[in-house]
Amino acid sequence: MPSPEPVRLGRKRVLPSCPNPLFLRWLTELRDEAKEKGLKIQYTYQKAISSLNKYPLPLQNAKEAKILQNFGDGICKILDDKLQQYLREHGPDAPIHSLPEGAPPPGRRDNNSLAPSKKKNAAGDHGKDKGGGGGARKKKREYVPQKRSGGYAVLLTLYRQSQIPGSKGFMFKMELQAEAQRLCDKSFTVPDLGSKYTAWSSVSTLIQKNFVIKTHNPARYSLTEEGLALAERLDSVEQTKAGSEGDREEEQEEEEEEEEEEGGPGLVDLTADDDDDDEEKKEDRIHPAENPTCAEQPRSEAEGFSGKSQNSRAASGKPNAERLQPGTYEIILCVDFIETTGGSHHRKQELVKELQRNGVNFDVRKLNVGDFLWIAREKLAPVPGQLRAPAGRELVLDYIIERKRMDDLCGSIIDGRFREQKFRLKRCGLRKPCYLVEECGSAASHLSLPESTLQQAIVNTQVVDGFFVKRVQDVRESAAYLTVMTRYLTKLYQNCALICRSRELEGDGGSDEEERGTPSCSLISFAEFNHGAVKNKCQTVREVFARQLMQISGLSGDKAAAILEQYSTPHSLLTAYDRCASEAEKEKLLSSIRYGKLKRNLGPALSRTVYQLYCTQGALS
Repeated sequence: MPSPEPVRLGRKRVLPSCPNPLFLRWLTELRDEAKEKGLKIQYTYQKAISSLNKYPLPLQNAKEAKILQNFGDGICKILDDKLQQYLREHGPDAPIHSLPEGAPPPGRRDNNSLAPSKKKNAAGDHGKDKGGGGGARKKKREYVPQKRSGGYAVLLTLYRQSQIPGSKGFMFKMELQAEAQRLCDKSFTVPDLGSKYTAWSSVSTLIQKNFVIKTHNPARYSLTEEGLALAERLDSVEQTKAGSEGDREEEQEEEEEEEEEEGGPGLVDLTADDDDDDEEKKEDRIHPAENPTCAEQPRSEAEGFSGKSQNSRAASGKPNAERLQPGTYEIILCVDFIETTGGSHHRKQELVKELQRNGVNFDVRKLNVGDFLWIAREKLAPVPGQLRAPAGRELVLDYIIERKRMDDLCGSIIDGRFREQKFRLKRCGLRKPCYLVEECGSAASHLSLPESTLQQAIVNTQVVDGFFVKRVQDVRESAAYLTVMTRYLTKLYQNCALICRSRELEGDGGSDEEERGTPSCSLISFAEFNHGAVKNKCQTVREVFARQLMQISGLSGDKAAAILEQYSTPHSLLTAYDRCASEAEKEKLLSSIRYGKLKRNLGPALSRTVYQLYCTQGALS
C-alpha cells in the first residue's frame, strides 16, 4: 500500500498552481493599484482573476484569454503590452508559464507596496484573514437576512409552516405573503413611493442562494436543506429572545401581584365603597336597557372588520360576513406604479405632483389590470412599540380607470392590446370600468392611424362595449378628474357598511342598489382582485378558447362570451359541427346565437368565419 501523505500542520493550505502565473501576477498588480486609487475597475480585474484561476490550460498570449469571462479587448491589450515588455527584458526565449526567481507568488501582495493607510488597515485586520491568500482569497461572508426584512419573514414563515403536523410542505404566494407580513416591517404587495420593489423582491435572492425553491404553476415555495438550516437558526434566536422577554414579563407580573397583596400605591381606591359596587351590579341586572351593551353601540375601529357580532350577521343576511362599518375605513386612490416610473418620467412625475398638490390621499402599487382604482382601507391605530401601523383590510370599490393617450391608443389598436384590455377590464370583477382618454393635440396628426379611426374606436368603446369614456386634454386635467372622483366617492360611501364578498359570487350584492343609484356595498378584497387579474396566470381551456375567438376580426368580447355560453370548449364546438348534416348547416350553426344587451344575432358571416377557422383542412383561402 502506498504510504499516506504527511499531515501538514498549521493554518495555511496549499493552493493549486496556476498555469499562467505571469498574467495572474500582472492582473493582481492592476487590481491593487486600482483599489488604492479607489477606482471601480478593481472589480473588473478581480472578476478576470477569478476566471483565470479557474482556467487549467497555459495561454501563449493574452488574445487567447478572450474565450474567458470578463476578458475584454482592454485587459487583453494591457496584458499583451506587459508580455512584450517582459520578453524584451528577459529575452525572447524566456519562459512565460513560470515566474522569475525571487518573484513573489501571484495573488499575494507585498506589504512594502502598500500605501501607509493600507498598511494600517492590513495590520488592523490581520485577525480576519490569517494565512489567507490576500484580497483575492478573502473568505466569502455568509448570507443572513436582516431581522424583519422580507427574506427573514419568508424563511421563518416557511419553516414554522413546515413544523406543523400534517403540513403540505409548501406555500402558495398569496398565503405566504399574508403569513409573512406579520414578521416584516415592509409591505409585501405595496412598493414605497417612487420605487417598484417590495419585501417580496427578496424571494428572488433566496432562490438564487438556494435557500428557497419554486416549483409548479401556480408557484409553490418551499425550503431547501440549506434554507431549512438557516431558518432553524433564525427561529432559535427568535425563540431565545421571546423567552427572555417572557421571563421579564413574568417578573413584572409577580412584582405587580406582590404590590397588590401589600396594597401598593395606585392600585386600590380607598374612597370606593363595596356596597356601591354591589348596587351598581344589581342595577345592571335589573335595568339592562339603561346600560346599552357593546352590540348596541357603534363598533370600534379595532372591531370594524371582524364581522362577528349578531347585528352584523343579521344585517348582511350571511353568517360570518366580513364588514367595514361607516367611519372605520378611508377611501384611497391606488395608482399603478407604471404610471409613476419609466417612460416619460417628467410627465409621469407631473401626475404625482398634481395629486399631492390637490391633497389626494393616494397609494402607488402594482395593478395587474387598469391604471387607477379606489379602495376602502380599514383604519387601525398604531400598536405601541411597532414602527408601522398594522395593515388594515382593503376592499376595492367598483370603479376602475384605464388611461390612454392618443399615441398609446394608436399603438394598442395596431398590436391588438386594445381589445384584450377591454376584455380583461370587463372580466376583472368591478362593475364601473372607465376609459380616461388624453388628447395629444397636434401630435395626433403624426400617428400611424388616421384620427378618424381613433375617434371611431373611442365611440365604439363607449357605445358598443359599454364603457364610460372621459376625455381630457393633458396630465393636469387627468389629475383634476382623479381628484374630483376621489372626493365624490368619499362622500358617496361615507355612510355605507361594506361587506367583503368572493369574486366567484358574480352578481352577489348590489344589483338592486345600482338600479336605485346607490353604491354597491358588496365588494371584493384587493388581494383577491389583483391576484385574479394577473395577465399571464395559468389559464383554463375556456379562457384560452375565448382568446382564440377574439383574434377573429369583428368578434368582440360580448360575442365571444355568447359563444362560450353555448360551447365552452373547442371540443364541444367541434362535436356540434360533427352532428350537422350538411356544410350549409355547419356554416350557420352559430348565426342564431344572441349577444349583448340588445340580443342581436351573431350573423351568418361571422358564423361562417368561425367554422372555416376550426374545420378547414390546410391553409385558409
